[in-house]
Amino acid sequence: MRYLAAVVALLAVALGVAGFVYGEADDSPGLQLLSALLVIGAVAIGVRVVRRTR
Repeated sequence: MRYLAAVVALLAVALGVAGFVYGEADDSPGLQLLSALLVIGAVAIGVRVVRRTR
């Protein structure tokens, strides 16, 4: 279960980074904000998963 959460968090970070880059190229501040929130949330989930395994 925790591996699944870690994989989902990594995919969310990758998707967020891609969205942020695309938002920069398309000059879309809304997409950049949503992508940044996605990355921050995914990192928070990743930290939570790591802290629970210890």
